[in-house]
Amino acid sequence: MTTPLHETTLASKPSGDVLAIRGGRPLHGRVDVKGAKNLATKAMVATLLGETASTLRDVPDLSDVAVVRSLLEVHGVRVTEGDEPGALVFDPSDVESAHFEEIDAHAGASRIPILFCGPLLHRLGQAFIPDLGGCRIGDRPIDFHLDALRKFGAVVEKLPSGIRLSAPNGLKGASIHLPYPSVGATEQVLLTAVRAQGQTELRNAAIEPEIMDLIAVLQKMGAIISYEPNRVILIEGVETLRGYDHRSIFDRNEAASWACAALATDGEIFVGGAKQQEMLTFLNVFRKAGGWFDVREDGILFRRDGELKPVIVETDVHPGFMTDWQQPLVVALTQARGRSVVHETVYENRMGFTAALVKMGADIVVHPHGLQDGPRRVARRDLEQAAVITGPTPLHGADIVVPD
Repeated sequence: MTTPLHETTLASKPSGDVLAIRGGRPLHGRVDVKGAKNLATKAMVATLLGETASTLRDVPDLSDVAVVRSLLEVHGVRVTEGDEPGALVFDPSDVESAHFEEIDAHAGASRIPILFCGPLLHRLGQAFIPDLGGCRIGDRPIDFHLDALRKFGAVVEKLPSGIRLSAPNGLKGASIHLPYPSVGATEQVLLTAVRAQGQTELRNAAIEPEIMDLIAVLQKMGAIISYEPNRVILIEGVETLRGYDHRSIFDRNEAASWACAALATDGEIFVGGAKQQEMLTFLNVFRKAGGWFDVREDGILFRRDGELKPVIVETDVHPGFMTDWQQPLVVALTQARGRSVVHETVYENRMGFTAALVKMGADIVVHPHGLQDGPRRVARRDLEQAAVITGPTPLHGADIVVPD
């Protein structure tokens, strides 16, 4: 059960999409973290691969989940509420092709349709991807996805309205080496390889906890997947898969956000459902910055431990410091005494949010060329990828626009 956080007032204005926040007070209370969005949406796509119904539990109530649900429904999947709050049941008995206009209308700016390709090629022999939008945090090309699908034997045809894929000769296992351990491309390979004929070897795979949880989902469905050292995943294709019953891993992004809220406001927040193992790297940085935490059986208690200290952080793929953690951390670091540095190496242009913090009184300088040389995914020299935060600075209210 979730206990409301005390001493902070939020009021929705009549438009329904505006929040008026009266802040400046410590946050205290308990929140129960939801299932991970980055697992739930992919596990929902995986239901297309099964011959029987699947049940996913602890599904977060988010717009991305609604988009995937709509896309599944236009492809003939029947989606109903499960036997407990947050559970959804997916019946893929009548999977069918959808018109590209329907797909485009339901996908909106989401990039999730690209992950439908492998499962739909197995079920229907064809798939369509509309023009993709997605997060405003970088170019995020789909080249890795398309290259992998071609290696499985998919035929890719570019159209004015999007991309059409077909598999006239079926899909066959392949040897794939990703140029970068992309989470999305790793998910693409997993969702395609499990029913491809023969064995697939994936090198330089992403190994985020949500990837491991997706592998657990696919294994429950009957897939044969093994993880080897040095980011190698082996998949033996099978002819058919069944449905699954699975409870999603917790959302480490949400847990880290609440932890940083406790840090920034000098409050105390218990995050029910948060687990230490998936947050080891974050917890180290949290402690270095002056945070205190207590790991318990049912969650983690977060609070500040004296004056906040400056830190130097560089984002990376798992097991490094997750790129999604840096935004809430930057908010907390505005209250640390001294100069902190956050260097973004995973996505380009992910420091755009700092403009809103500066408007609220923060002292943040974004360095477009980074602060050091070295190998990284973000290689262009005109990117805003490093921020220097000097604090502490009092923050004041301001009218800001949140793009997503």
